[in-house]
Amino acid sequence: QFRWDQHFRHITTSHYSTFVDGSGIIMNIRQFLTLLLLLLLSIAVRSNDDDAADDDAAANDDAAAADDYANDDANDDAAVADDYFADDAYEAENQYDNGDDYIKYWSDYAILPKRCIVYNNIDVIVFSVFDHSYKQCSDEPIGTYIVPVSVFVAGWTDEMAQKNADEGIDDYVAPDAAEYVACSQKVVNNVEYYLQVGCADGTTQAIGVNIYSDNTCETRDVEHGSDDANVDLSEIQIPFKQCTACVNWVDVNDDAVDDQFYENKKQVAPLCSKAWQYREDCDRKCQRTGLEARQKEGWNTSDKILLAILALFGFGMLVFILHKRRQMSNKDALLEQAAMSAAGLQQAHVIGIFVLIVIVITVFALLGLKNITWALLLIMNTVLFGYLMKLTIDSGVSTGETIIGPDGTVIRRADSD
Repeated sequence: QFRWDQHFRHITTSHYSTFVDGSGIIMNIRQFLTLLLLLLLSIAVRSNDDDAADDDAAANDDAAAADDYANDDANDDAAVADDYFADDAYEAENQYDNGDDYIKYWSDYAILPKRCIVYNNIDVIVFSVFDHSYKQCSDEPIGTYIVPVSVFVAGWTDEMAQKNADEGIDDYVAPDAAEYVACSQKVVNNVEYYLQVGCADGTTQAIGVNIYSDNTCETRDVEHGSDDANVDLSEIQIPFKQCTACVNWVDVNDDAVDDQFYENKKQVAPLCSKAWQYREDCDRKCQRTGLEARQKEGWNTSDKILLAILALFGFGMLVFILHKRRQMSNKDALLEQAAMSAAGLQQAHVIGIFVLIVIVITVFALLGLKNITWALLLIMNTVLFGYLMKLTIDSGVSTGETIIGPDGTVIRRADSD
């Protein structure tokens, strides 16, 4: 740029001198065009330099804007991340309220306490939850679970308090034994003991107050094979083997309650909600624990009499069959032998099958399996009766007895060997 300006000033000065000091002749066209060309080139160079400077400034501005944008995005992303993790922390703290197994309305549910057992050295209550309360727990439960006895009893006392409040009983007081829901210290003869509700000894259908030697109520204080304390729990009646609706409706005056009464009532179920919140799955081993051994039904007097009659009837038919076979003609014996051979059987096979059936019926009768014993005994007697009738008819025909044919005519046959 400096060289172009210097050259332009030199040419301009020289030509200006020629124009002024010359003979007064007007500058020729060639010199004028040269001057104009140099002027245009100088302007173009200046314009390019200015554009380059503008481009550099614009690039710097764009870079600054990009940095600001990136910083803003980073700040925004950080703020979003903070909000996200804050929301995650909130959801983690409220996992029970927003979990997949969260139950909002309890009006359609029912609970069935089954038994009280000691499982993994913890006194627990086994219960099932049903989602169709109107079926009275006769359908398939959504699951079978366990919960500590103290938690279940706490839910039961809250349920009783709510029930009395709904009925307008304002002076309801929880039973005295409810204090043993938590591990409570007692001093007897200067000896410290700790008491807490648990399963009663000797039965799975009642609760009791157990004695422990530590303040966490984990080490049982067993004396003479029992750890039960002499505490009256008659006011706390856990409904074992009784289907109980999670929401207990009471008759109320609609004018005395607000619009949200029924909505709130469907959501409040102290016993079911507490048991559901602290539940654990009860696996097969858990469900077998504490089951009462089923007593098999034996043969009563009427069963034994009928069994004896059927056995004697079958034995009598067997005796008649043997007698009829001794009187069977040679021709009938050969025909019967041919029929058994065609079926792939021998006389020894038939006798063996009959003896095996008698042994099986006897074993089932001794095991008390009534249904299958009756069925096999009736089938055997029916087969014996049918075979006896066949032998009777064949022997009658063979001895020339009067036989009525299909068309009603009398048929007589002479005895033939």
